Amino acid sequence: MATTPGQGPLTGVRVVELAGIGPGPFAAMLLADLGADVVRVDRPGGPGLAIDPAYDVTNRSKRSVIVDLKAPDGAARVLDLAARADILVEGYRPGVAERLGVGPDACHARNPRLVYGRMTGWGQDGPLADRAGHDIAYIARTGALGMIGAPGEPPAVPANLLGDYAGGSLYLVVGVLAALHHARATGEGQVVDAAIVDGTAHLSAMIHGMLAAGGWQDRRGANLLDGGCPYYGTYETADGRYMAVGALEPRFYEEFVALLGLPGHADAREDIGRWGELREAVAARFRTRTRDEWTAVFDGTDACVAPVLTLGEAPHDPHLAARGTFTDHAGITQPAPAPRFSATPTAVRTGPARPGAGTADVARDWDVPGLSAHPEPTKGLA
Repeated sequence: MATTPGQGPLTGVRVVELAGIGPGPFAAMLLADLGADVVRVDRPGGPGLAIDPAYDVTNRSKRSVIVDLKAPDGAARVLDLAARADILVEGYRPGVAERLGVGPDACHARNPRLVYGRMTGWGQDGPLADRAGHDIAYIARTGALGMIGAPGEPPAVPANLLGDYAGGSLYLVVGVLAALHHARATGEGQVVDAAIVDGTAHLSAMIHGMLAAGGWQDRRGANLLDGGCPYYGTYETADGRYMAVGALEPRFYEEFVALLGLPGHADAREDIGRWGELREAVAARFRTRTRDEWTAVFDGTDACVAPVLTLGEAPHDPHLAARGTFTDHAGITQPAPAPRFSATPTAVRTGPARPGAGTADVARDWDVPGLSAHPEPTKGLA
């Protein structure tokens, strides 16, 4: 299928997103970033982030319709969309979509080729499947949270990036695109069960291999990649900011200690018995200059050292600015679509979808005239 610049490789793919919060909307945003026509089915009065919808960038490049799934004809409206879609994404607890009349069986009866993506924390089955949860609980049970942080201190909370988005959204997107490939080859749709616990556990595959081989200790701050190694971690600078060090390989380590001004510690890299001494020396050196001064020292080198920037500072980083890693759209500075494509480049096409604002256009473009009549809202949410 021919595409035009700014549309992306998924141009022509239709996606229905049953509105939720967190990993489901982010997965749908990624599909929209890649060029898919994403229609978000919002409920009357919610749900959403506790911010003005104009700033919810996870709804960029989408269109929104409002459907009350508790109204008598609510399910029929969604099924009309599903009949014309390639992918549907929902993030309800197991069984809720079925009770609302928009579960996989109902959708596949209308569209056997549909890829039905289900985003949950615990999965569609298992003892905890019906329980509530959030990112922190999911990553806690997988062992991932227990790896993060300093020894003797509580595990550090990595926002909701590791569970919701890495272990959840990205695995849902991989799953629905793989299933879409299958559906186009065979005409057979299927259900994709994307559980955050499964995806997060999968992310730790290399660590489990190292653990089995005796190359990883099952405790925080004792390993090469978890801050236990003095040349792979963060250090405070004179102005209370931080530098990140990742000088793992011998030649990178040699350049690191030379530029830091610690030539006497060049042979401490492989001597674990000297790691405590090395850490103290590195920390003391970093405290002698500001973050920006150290950034200048290591700029243009292979010492694998970088400043720890804030969210507000990151878009102004020279490298990220040169690549256009961030973009300004609709008055909001935000990450640009990723990854990049040589033949089908992507772009943020529109700002965040306002609830219901796309109803007329979707009814016309998807040939679903029944959407034009909005149902009266009912109380309560599924």
